[in-house]
Amino acid sequence: MFFMGTYTPKLDEKGRLFLPAKFRDRLAEGLVVTQGQENCLVVWPADVFMEEARRAQSTPMTNRGARDYARVLFAGAEEATPDKQGRIGVPAHLREYAGLDRDVVVIGVMDRIEIWDPTKWREYSSGAQAKFAELDEQPHQN
Repeated sequence: MFFMGTYTPKLDEKGRLFLPAKFRDRLAEGLVVTQGQENCLVVWPADVFMEEARRAQSTPMTNRGARDYARVLFAGAEEATPDKQGRIGVPAHLREYAGLDRDVVVIGVMDRIEIWDPTKWREYSSGAQAKFAELDEQPHQN
């Protein structure tokens, strides 16, 4: 199952997020939420996070980029299991990193979910859409 779509749930006063109903079954067995690129949060199903962890582990630690990636990926990571209402707690340090207040944007991105501050998402999305509109596949050379 791929995650897809854009949703606008709210964080409650305790920093909990109601996961979109379409995503709950896939995340019911557990998930990992951590820092993502562009100051969003990434929610991985636990099994997909383990695959990502194995990829990170297979890269030599003599590679600075690999060390940096592993540090950011794991240092802020929190394991969670959605409650019966489909909520997960988003720890304060992760909410601060992503600039999250009450309103959030949740997007499905294939094998993961991203949680964005609405203003940051609009800014990122408008730039990305402009680049997407300009994509032009080069013809194959035979």
